[in-house]
Amino acid sequence: QRQLVESGGGLVQPGGSLRLSCAASGFTFSSRWMYWVRRAPGKGLEWVSSIDTNGENTYYKDSVRGRFTISRANANNTLYLQMDSLKSEDTAVYFCAKDPRGNDRGQGTQVTVSS
Repeated sequence: QRQLVESGGGLVQPGGSLRLSCAASGFTFSSRWMYWVRRAPGKGLEWVSSIDTNGENTYYKDSVRGRFTISRANANNTLYLQMDSLKSEDTAVYFCAKDPRGNDRGQGTQVTVSS
């Protein structure tokens, strides 16, 4: 049984927006820091964003800070990533994860930014 299931990816034009969701199950979501990581074509996994257990503290990779917003809803075990002002270099498979390296992650959702 998959513990992390991402959704919300798709094809979007540069400057557009997408909202990713991650449904968590099988563990105590509210007591875990959560993360988004991504893998761009031909590259390795890279950390994108982190959020603490109650959502009060968030952290971002420099290249996405000010454009992406991580959030969580502990009441329904869901993690989110709001992505605005998307750029072509944001094209990647996005994963939610239980660790910042992405070793324990979902199956991912494809985000393609292209005109």
